[in-house]
Amino acid sequence: MNMAVVGMIAGVALGFAGYFGGFGAFLLVAALGAVGFVVGRFLEGDLEPGDFFRTRENRRR
Repeated sequence: MNMAVVGMIAGVALGFAGYFGGFGAFLLVAALGAVGFVVGRFLEGDLEPGDFFRTRENRRR
């Protein structure tokens, strides 16, 4: 699926959440979408768990 289409679907979902559920629902949908994105990147192999837990000295390498 094209990334523009995925972005459009995410925008529509956030719009519906904001309209029908208020700002709290908007934030909940946005946060869960971000978590789903990160989990998807892990499953695809683009990220590794150590990417979030490296020290500053290890990032320079």
